[in-house]
Amino acid sequence: MRLLSWNIHKGIGGRDRRYSLHRVLECIEHEQPDIICLQEVDRHVGRSRHDDQPRLLSHYFRFESVFHPTVTVANGGYGNLVLSRFPVISRHRISLRQGMKKPRGAQMLVLETPQGQLHLVNTHLGLAEAERRWQVQRLLGHNLFRSADPLPSIIVGDFNDWRNTLASSVLGVSGFRQLTTPPSRFRSFPAWMAVGSLDKAFVRGRFVEPHGRIVRTSLAREASDHLPLVVEFGLQ
Repeated sequence: MRLLSWNIHKGIGGRDRRYSLHRVLECIEHEQPDIICLQEVDRHVGRSRHDDQPRLLSHYFRFESVFHPTVTVANGGYGNLVLSRFPVISRHRISLRQGMKKPRGAQMLVLETPQGQLHLVNTHLGLAEAERRWQVQRLLGHNLFRSADPLPSIIVGDFNDWRNTLASSVLGVSGFRQLTTPPSRFRSFPAWMAVGSLDKAFVRGRFVEPHGRIVRTSLAREASDHLPLVVEFGLQ
């Protein structure tokens, strides 16, 4: 099975600042994923022509769609989106906002894949290291997250973790293994000259030969300020 995780930056190119959802669609389609986890997806915001991006993406791929808006912008906003070729058995969302900082959140879904049920988390963490540690602790300790403990779990998204500290601290202690390591092989930001490994994937449980890669096509470098992360895996 193939999963793609990507901060699409509202469909606005990181260097040319041009809005083009078509570039995003073309990049995703080229990878042929079964599961698509996106961050910074706009809905009814002026900078993206007031497009309903979750609806447009769902219609294009004809996948089941689950959208979690986290930030309000005028009469619209943006947030996280999961598109799945496989049936969605359950869906939850939790707030990861700490105090008065920028709203953040996580989507928690259980998917019925051909190889069994999968617990999937799509998230976009904060900019401060202490904030990110608090957010991951809140996520892992949440009753909704713990209820899926028996299932193989994968956490993906934009972690904003420049120093790669979460792998050896809260996530590592909780039994999660980082797929996006060493960081030097998974530099994804900024897209046109990537130096930071911000887009990550962690797994726990019965996975078969999971591995990841960063998409470094010329179109991906133009479509967003992040490069997409692709993860291939099977379930036992």
